[in-house]
Amino acid sequence: MTITLAEEITLLSLDDESGEAKERQAASWAVAGGILLDLALAGRVSVTGGRLSVTDPSPTGEPLLDERLTLIAAWAGKRTTAPKVADWLAKDQTKAPAATVARLCERGLVVEEQHRVLGLFPVKRYPEADGSAERELRERLRAVVLDGAAPDERTAGLIALVHGAKLHRLAFPGEPRKEIAAKLEKLADGEWAAESVREAIKSMRASMAAVNVATVVVVAG
Repeated sequence: MTITLAEEITLLSLDDESGEAKERQAASWAVAGGILLDLALAGRVSVTGGRLSVTDPSPTGEPLLDERLTLIAAWAGKRTTAPKVADWLAKDQTKAPAATVARLCERGLVVEEQHRVLGLFPVKRYPEADGSAERELRERLRAVVLDGAAPDERTAGLIALVHGAKLHRLAFPGEPRKEIAAKLEKLADGEWAAESVREAIKSMRASMAAVNVATVVVVAG
């Protein structure tokens, strides 16, 4: 089963048993970035100078991507100049996670459960229903990052997003964070994709870095 980059990031962020989302804020930006990167890899959008444009509005055949492609085209079409990638990510990071987890439910990889916090406040959790996709994902990441296997384009893109959002502990639990971060940095900066895709990754990483800095400032304050 081939799933999207956004779904892969979501699987990494959801606790298998409780279904609770971990590192929610950082993961939400990475999920939005994953959708955008898949669209760039599919040749539907391009990024130049940090600005986003739709180059091919035709459907990809993947509902999650096609819905976002339509939204991006409508949103960008209202502007006289190409909008910034950061502006789209800021807009979509609040909505993309829900759309992504709904797609995982459709695939039967997670299941939605309703709970109440303190017996009053309703919350939704998404525990694992089929662990095959996540197992394959983690094996692929370990093969590249820990064992030195050559990454394909999508895996390298996923690594760049994980590193940009600082989701090291979700992707590699139990591994030394500094060592993992150094390996991810090297892979993320590699010449593994076309220039337009690398430009998209660069813009998304810059956006996520800005969010990480802002979060640290808020916490420190």
